[in-house]
Amino acid sequence: VTTLVEEKKASLVLIACDVDPIELVMWLPALCRKMEVPFMIVKDKARLGALVHQKTAAVVALTTVGKEDSAQLKLLTDLANE
Repeated sequence: VTTLVEEKKASLVLIACDVDPIELVMWLPALCRKMEVPFMIVKDKARLGALVHQKTAAVVALTTVGKEDSAQLKLLTDLANE
């Protein structure tokens, strides 16, 4: 995820709010702001895990989506930039 953000390949970064220890992800919002990559904090790790077909996930970086989902990605990135 860090490399994708630094190279500006990530379209959206999703960070779980219940990561333990929090030090694993607490620096990611600052990096995203610095690199101007939109990010969102989501409710729990299980939701992110469901997105990537895993039990849990602390962070997910979206790089590309299908054409049918591009409008939803645009909406989410606009919300994240507010």
